[in-house]
Amino acid sequence: MNQSSLQLYSFLSRFSPLKSYKGKIMLVAFLGTHVPLLTLLFYFVISNSLTLAMTVRVLAIALLATLAGTGATLYALHYLLIPVLLTSATLQKYLAQNILPSLPTQFGDEAGSLMANTSRTLQKLDEAIHHMANYDDLTGLPNRDLFLERLRLALSEAKEDVHHLVIIALDLDRFHEINNALGRSTGDLLLREVVQRLTTCMEETDVLSRFGNDEFVMLRTNLTTLDSASALSQELLETIAQPYQLNGKTVHTSASAGITIYPFDGTSVEQLLQNADAALNQAKGQQRNTYQFYSSDRNSKLHERLALEEELRHALRREEMFLRYQPRVDLETGNTIAVEALLRWRSPEWGLVSPGKFIPIAEESGLIIPIGEWVLRTACAQNQAWQKAGFPPLRVSVNLSACQFKQKNLIEMVDQVLTETGLDPSYLELEVTESLIVEDVEEAIAILGQLHQRGITLSLDDFGTGYSSMNYLQQFPINTLKIDRSFVSHVGSNPNNAAITRAIIALARSLHLNITAEGVETQEQLNYLENHGCDEVQGYYFSGALSPDALTSFISRSTNYVDVEMERRH
Repeated sequence: MNQSSLQLYSFLSRFSPLKSYKGKIMLVAFLGTHVPLLTLLFYFVISNSLTLAMTVRVLAIALLATLAGTGATLYALHYLLIPVLLTSATLQKYLAQNILPSLPTQFGDEAGSLMANTSRTLQKLDEAIHHMANYDDLTGLPNRDLFLERLRLALSEAKEDVHHLVIIALDLDRFHEINNALGRSTGDLLLREVVQRLTTCMEETDVLSRFGNDEFVMLRTNLTTLDSASALSQELLETIAQPYQLNGKTVHTSASAGITIYPFDGTSVEQLLQNADAALNQAKGQQRNTYQFYSSDRNSKLHERLALEEELRHALRREEMFLRYQPRVDLETGNTIAVEALLRWRSPEWGLVSPGKFIPIAEESGLIIPIGEWVLRTACAQNQAWQKAGFPPLRVSVNLSACQFKQKNLIEMVDQVLTETGLDPSYLELEVTESLIVEDVEEAIAILGQLHQRGITLSLDDFGTGYSSMNYLQQFPINTLKIDRSFVSHVGSNPNNAAITRAIIALARSLHLNITAEGVETQEQLNYLENHGCDEVQGYYFSGALSPDALTSFISRSTNYVDVEMERRH
């Protein structure tokens, strides 16, 4: 059959009294049953074989028989059309009220198939619509709306039964980097693998939902102890942290987790989820692959951090940033041969803010890029000013953050600063940490190589606190190793720290590198470092961080560290 078979149906639809399908069928049935009567009437009209009385009698009998047959036919058709009419009404009701049909499915003819197929089709359609509205396309997990619905139900039950719930918010570490490096298809595969692993840690009543691109939330409704919440979080993190084999590549990722407990951390859906997110941010601020419980104290610190970040955005424009310089003393000559530029911030609202508080915020927010450039330019300009004032040439040391090191225009920016300030590259020292350069060894070698070719001194800061530098140290064009203050502070009392310090000095000697010790505060530490061949030291034993004018005075009167010590005694 095709649409041309609908000609009669289309023709009858033109007449307004025949708009209903049932009306069309009844008309056709009525006309069909009256054809014999009309034929007989026509015959008697044109024929003279019967008397008038006989003709009237025959016509009356035929008319009664026709009307009776028509009535019986229409009555039967009315009920035979019920499957079609019921199917039509069911479709209208589903479209208008979203009510699923209860049509019979046991009949095998065309009308029965119509009802059965309509019922099954609408049920599948309803399931598909429900799934699309409530589940994540990529992972098949409940979406945010469905999770909220189930959380509200769980809270209602928990209030009646007086039991605890735990909500764990999870966020994958470095997912954006994986997506950029390996492509979105690999990122999607990773998300599916993560979900499969998480489901192995779930109980039957748990609910796992995908809230965002790489963010998941789990609800456990039968929490027994706080320790079990910790154990579950640790299990989830360990499961996620196992290596993945995706498209022939080994992929590593980890996650951070934030935990809230009902009713301790909130009694409403909004409060619990908000606090879980706050706990997650706390965990991400600590380190990768860790979890944090929510606490109001930590949450207040988070608000403080956001307020600091907002103020920090305007600090350069308001000229609230300034530099202090800490001398580095040559142990052989006692002269100050370098200074380290240290960033400081005095906020009108917060006062003098600790670098340990605002520098991590600057790095996480990306504000360290303009701030770092300002530090470099200011330090180079100050060094050039000292030299023009006739002071002995010295290196100014500036720290490079991870964000700065990853800048595509880092080399161009350094060249521009040196050109603008007129400072000879040999009087600039750039400090990098070992954790920074081992993230991408080949890229680090290329960048450091370009800086080294320009005559810039390069130092490796906080040496000994990482784990990979020993393997790559020979490949990096490093001039100086800086021993971290955590080792120097206990060289006289901790044999392990003393052994590590000696080993670093010996390593630097074997590689023909200069060695600088940070955090020197006592005569004992100074004697130990001097006796074991350390080249340079810096710390409060000689001086803290000084203003440019104070450093000028310090350099003027300190020709060696003995003179410095005498000055300090007076």
